[in-house]
Amino acid sequence: MSGTATRSISSVIGGRPVATTTIATTYSSVNPAHTDQVVAAVSMADAATYVNACRTAKHAQRAWADVPAPVRGRAIAHIGRVVEQNAEALARLVTEEVGKPYAEALGEVREIIDTCDFFLGEGRRLYGQTVPSEMPDKKLFTFRNPVGTVAVVTAGNFPVAVPSWYIVPALLCGNTVVWKPAEYAAASAQALFELLIRGGGLPDGVLNIVHADGEATFTGLERSLKQGFVDKVGFTGSSAVGSRVGELTGRHLQSACLELGGKNPMVVCADADLDLAVEGALFAGFGTAGQRCTSLGTVIVDERVHDEFLARFVEATATAAVGDPTQDVLYGPMLDAKFAARYDDYLALIGDHHKVLGSTGVGRITADNPRDGFVGDPADGLYYHPVIVDGLRSDDRLFCEETFGPLVGVTTFASLDEAIELANAPGYGLSSSIYTNDPKAVFTFCRGVSAGMVSVNNSTSGAEAHLPFGGNGKSGNGSRQSGMWVLDQMTRWQAVNWDYSGSLQKAQMDVAELVPDLDFRI
Repeated sequence: MSGTATRSISSVIGGRPVATTTIATTYSSVNPAHTDQVVAAVSMADAATYVNACRTAKHAQRAWADVPAPVRGRAIAHIGRVVEQNAEALARLVTEEVGKPYAEALGEVREIIDTCDFFLGEGRRLYGQTVPSEMPDKKLFTFRNPVGTVAVVTAGNFPVAVPSWYIVPALLCGNTVVWKPAEYAAASAQALFELLIRGGGLPDGVLNIVHADGEATFTGLERSLKQGFVDKVGFTGSSAVGSRVGELTGRHLQSACLELGGKNPMVVCADADLDLAVEGALFAGFGTAGQRCTSLGTVIVDERVHDEFLARFVEATATAAVGDPTQDVLYGPMLDAKFAARYDDYLALIGDHHKVLGSTGVGRITADNPRDGFVGDPADGLYYHPVIVDGLRSDDRLFCEETFGPLVGVTTFASLDEAIELANAPGYGLSSSIYTNDPKAVFTFCRGVSAGMVSVNNSTSGAEAHLPFGGNGKSGNGSRQSGMWVLDQMTRWQAVNWDYSGSLQKAQMDVAELVPDLDFRI
């Protein structure tokens, strides 16, 4: 591989970069739009280094929790302003490292700012409750206390926004954090880490970053849980790995916040605005090259409008700009070579009963497999054709599994009940959408679909900082990120029972006097 690393990156624990003598290997983070360009040389830590990070965070936690919550809220506010001042530079780095179009990357950075703007005030609203007692001279209270140390492990398709959904509320609530980002997005993660530290003025050990591969992280996390250094795990990634994380935390009687994959359905009813539905399918299906957990998996379209919808969808897909992510394109390259290889395996599942529509090719875009209107030189990066596959069956792997690439499946339904059954069939439950002008159909769909999020006449990829984000089934364990709901992930309730009567026996006598001797006989 040609090219020179522009950055050297290592883990930071307790405010100090980890010495290279403890480094297991070095990983090259590559620009997927120009695979001859190395974005960063990443020093990869071992399991012992990860344990040290968790130990350091645990030791720093009590002092951070003692900082008043409104003051922690002001630190979050400062982080938001620092990120805002550096938004364009951070977005450009995200585009360079993971190939996300610049406009989309800038929108992702905006999500960090929105998250900070929401949580800056929550430092003054970490409310408990006063509860009436059944006894005289007694007061009952509840308080939210921090869980302790939070281990955060994130994917690289949203390398800066999704980590902020964990880190910002965790810090606000008085927790310390050990963050392990995806290797292929290490430079973006390091940049965000530095903005968080500088913007929040965080004390050493409150936020730590560890660059490591999956097995070193898992081993380190297991040891840290066993030694009591980790009290909560936040994980965003595949359903398979999320299942392992859930099993691990369960064995140590800790809980995990799991945000996993999706096979997100879009139901298009006969009365839908088809142009609007096509717009949603194009963005949800092919934005980020189909590499979002909320990406559209299958369009479930009423058989009466199937042909018309597909004709419009095929036309929109054929004319969509694909290519260089620094230009105005719908999507750029695959995130990383490993995802491209996995996606190739799914393309091989296209069978004789499927109908591939509206594509000048299937698979990687090359000089021998070109796409009309491609922006840039496809030989530079990991670019793939957008693919529409009609005729999916409910037992097809393309229907049941997350393909994580620019492929949208299509199937039909005859009744709304059938559409809901098809929407739930893969067993995921993250996002979903329905296009209709019938309010009854909307509420019937909301009641029947298993997804944690439903969009109406909007794409499956919608999310805002003050709404709960998360899924069910294969998409997660029911935990939620964003908004006030994530506070239940980052705090634990404490009940306080304060008796100031001076005597339990007296209190019991007082109660006996207060309760009338009622005769309930008729």
